[in-house]
Amino acid sequence: MSKRHALGQHFLTSSSVAKSIAALTDIKRDDIVLEVGTGKGILLPYLCSKAKRVISIEKDSKLYADAKRRFSDIPNLALEHGDAFEMDIDFNVFVSNLPYSESRNAIEWLVQREFSHAVIMVQKEFAQKLLASKGKTRRAISVLASYCFEVEYLMDIKKANFEPPPRVDSVVICLKQKQKVSQEILHAVNKLFSFRRKTIRNIARNFDLDMDSNKRLEDLSDGDIIDLARKIV
Repeated sequence: MSKRHALGQHFLTSSSVAKSIAALTDIKRDDIVLEVGTGKGILLPYLCSKAKRVISIEKDSKLYADAKRRFSDIPNLALEHGDAFEMDIDFNVFVSNLPYSESRNAIEWLVQREFSHAVIMVQKEFAQKLLASKGKTRRAISVLASYCFEVEYLMDIKKANFEPPPRVDSVVICLKQKQKVSQEILHAVNKLFSFRRKTIRNIARNFDLDMDSNKRLEDLSDGDIIDLARKIV
């Protein structure tokens, strides 16, 4: 197995699919677009034709060098090398076809930032986690996404549209921001779900809180879980 395949790095090869994704971004002429994961640059021409400015960041040094060579003549494009999730960048539209291994990092980074909307491609199973609104399938990432965003399904992408082809199909989703949370709240929600099999009373004891409730996290609304996280913080 290649290193890229092992990391969940699958490159979109269909120009028609890339054009469809770009159309779904609803980019306006005054938008600043952040693309995380330049990859082979299949989305770049479509994004740059719509936006005021596109900032595309690639962690892989070879992919970055290739993009600089191929796209340096686009005047409203800024190509950067590094880890976008360690940078402080001003943008209002987020677009990404991330490696599957980075999907959670992307959501956790976005819930802490101010922006209009994001259009991202993720593994279908991960999208189902984000959309899980109740029950035992709900996770910390489900709560954070539901509390901070309106999550909308946009389109399916079959695995045959990638090289190398992944084992599963992908979906494109839109995240419209409702509100953001602090890093402290994010960490608290993740910590809460490490005790998700316990009752709220027993979870609270781990944080020196006194709460008389036999409910479990799966019984609480997203807002209730965020409120509990605030009490921990």
